Amino acid sequence: MKTTGFGGTIGRTVADSAPWWPEDEAGDRPRPNIVTVLFDDTGWSDFGCFGSEIRTPTIDALAAGGLRYCNFHVTPLCSPTRAALMSGRNHHRVGMRCLADTDTGFPNGRGCVPADVPLLPSMLRERGYGTYMVGKWHLTPAHEITPSGPYGNWPVNRGFDRYYGFLSGCTDHYAPELCQDNHQVDPPASESYHLTEDLCDRAITYLRDHCAFRRSEPVYLNICFGATHAPIQVERRYIDPYVEVFEKGWDRTREDRLARQKALGLVPPETVLAARNEEVPAWDTLTDNQKTLYTRLQAAYAGFLEHADEHLGRVVAELKRLGLYDNTIIVVMSDNGASREGGQHGAVDVNAPYSGRPESVEDMLERLDDIGGRDGPAHYPQGWAMAGNTPFRRYKQYVDLGGVRSPLVLSWPAGVARGGEARQQFLHAVDIAPTLMSLAGEAKAADFDGRSFEASFGERDAPAPRSVQYWEMFGRRAIYADGWKAISAHEKGEDYERDGWRLYDTRADFSESRDLAAEEPARLKEMQALWWKEAERNAVFPLDDRTLVDIIQFRQPNGLMSRSEITLYPGQGHIPQISMVTASERSMEITAHFTAPVGPEHPGGVLAASGDRHGGYSFYLKDGRLWFEHARIGKRCEVSEALPQGVRRASVVIHVGDDHSAQVLLFADRTRLAEGRIPLVSTHLSFWGLDVGRDAGLPVSARYEAPFAFPQAGLDRVVLRFFEAASAQEIAAALEAAE
Repeated sequence: MKTTGFGGTIGRTVADSAPWWPEDEAGDRPRPNIVTVLFDDTGWSDFGCFGSEIRTPTIDALAAGGLRYCNFHVTPLCSPTRAALMSGRNHHRVGMRCLADTDTGFPNGRGCVPADVPLLPSMLRERGYGTYMVGKWHLTPAHEITPSGPYGNWPVNRGFDRYYGFLSGCTDHYAPELCQDNHQVDPPASESYHLTEDLCDRAITYLRDHCAFRRSEPVYLNICFGATHAPIQVERRYIDPYVEVFEKGWDRTREDRLARQKALGLVPPETVLAARNEEVPAWDTLTDNQKTLYTRLQAAYAGFLEHADEHLGRVVAELKRLGLYDNTIIVVMSDNGASREGGQHGAVDVNAPYSGRPESVEDMLERLDDIGGRDGPAHYPQGWAMAGNTPFRRYKQYVDLGGVRSPLVLSWPAGVARGGEARQQFLHAVDIAPTLMSLAGEAKAADFDGRSFEASFGERDAPAPRSVQYWEMFGRRAIYADGWKAISAHEKGEDYERDGWRLYDTRADFSESRDLAAEEPARLKEMQALWWKEAERNAVFPLDDRTLVDIIQFRQPNGLMSRSEITLYPGQGHIPQISMVTASERSMEITAHFTAPVGPEHPGGVLAASGDRHGGYSFYLKDGRLWFEHARIGKRCEVSEALPQGVRRASVVIHVGDDHSAQVLLFADRTRLAEGRIPLVSTHLSFWGLDVGRDAGLPVSARYEAPFAFPQAGLDRVVLRFFEAASAQEIAAALEAAE
């Protein structure tokens, strides 16, 4: 008797049957293990081995034994680069023109990679790899990041066997919004907790489990740090040593880094610094207060990166201890250039600029010692982003090199014979997946836009795998072809046909500093025509020049963000900050319905809490009183009144005025109890979302200890209603009249 796919024989009994087991298809050469390491918002010059003053001994050691690719490119934003890395295809073509946060309603901007596009972990898993991921995913649309999914675009449903990390674009490193596989988990309640350390702990656990139970099979581990994206958070002992280092300022830092890059052979000797970005002042023109603040913020960034490198070192050490290191390909890169999102002055608390309300230098100087701690989720000013991208112009979100040139370190002791060398082949993120699949033994060519650059491992002068690559982000456009690069300037609302274009010969101008558009008009015209051709081929249209803020704040017609009323229940999962229903910028009513009447004798608890002590609100019962607290960057509103007997329903109304302040009204059933005023509401309170029946993050209020849970048996539901136009008195009248 024969069975399809079975190589033995089956008789009536074991005695007259022949057993059979599948053979390992690896062939003569053991398949390499693979580790991809993705840093966030890290500039091209920020690793020590790329010219930085920042100590990154782990990455530097990988480079010393491996290769540094100096002409490697990404997209100008995180989700598109992650999509390109995972799929080997250009980001518009796989529905990720911008952030995963938003579905724009067009095929190129769905916020997720289509299910029929295989991703790197699923392709490797089909080859017998164990596939594991820790850290930032950011390839799931915001409306699908809920406690009940849908889970189709979560990591374990896109090819990873195990996952531990956060699904959105950024999170608090002391109290992150964590997911494990297909469910949410609370962050460990420890004063010594840090997300980077936790992620590396989990990565080491995955490696140990794999070696214990699947030793004969190769492993793929994807480590995506939250570092160095804001909020910048790290212990002060990592920050203080860098204060003196960066007192020289960003102009001198750029000069020093370029000099080191030349000495290291990373850039041609004739390379010049791109002109200072026009919005960044010369360091010598700053006030002493500005220099003090800006220096401390950059020192925090440097310490943040060093801390991440240190814990990556633990993972590398574990690979060696487990005997995996020699045949492991380790790829280290950044998702885009350094970010200017800290604005002109940076931030001691990045929630301020993220909510569109940056603080003054004088206000922030009073809190220098908070930087990097639980009360100082910081960001550096844009001048330091310029330095991070040395020697290039611009930053993240731009198609200039400051946005799209990433450091790339590749280590593979078994496959790289001459370590420590630099490579100059033109590469892009779409080339990573085809390279790794080729090394994993996949001979069949997938539908990749990229091509393998394996030949460059042993040949310094191996040809680049491709000669053409386009970019587009927020209407800004660029095209590379055979050493030439054309870039358009574009801002929101401008006529695309009137965009100015620059032209560079990248073979003679490493930093793209000499514009040849006027000298080569015919070549520029050819490059422009090529951009339109590539745009058509890669589903770039329709062009969309809405800004990043526009995209993040866009309320698409699906998910919680589209509802005017949301009913929540005690014991349910956490509502993440990315849901766009956890801030205080919209007029709303929060009503808690009790299962039985409550009064002053009730033990109390949180009814609903959003955000944390940096910024957030909490609606709760305590000491016989009904409370509402709202916090934003140190400014706190408190409204409270004694609770009457026999209350079945408690409500708070927040009515937002044209000046972005808000009137607050407390109700017990139909009775108005008290009122107050929030001086300033916020579109971004903090990096923690909303919980019902408890305060699960860093507690909003100092009056209780988290989670201060309301007894589940006593709370039936909590209803959020949003009002776009009604006045405070109209809302109050409706509440007072309601049964």
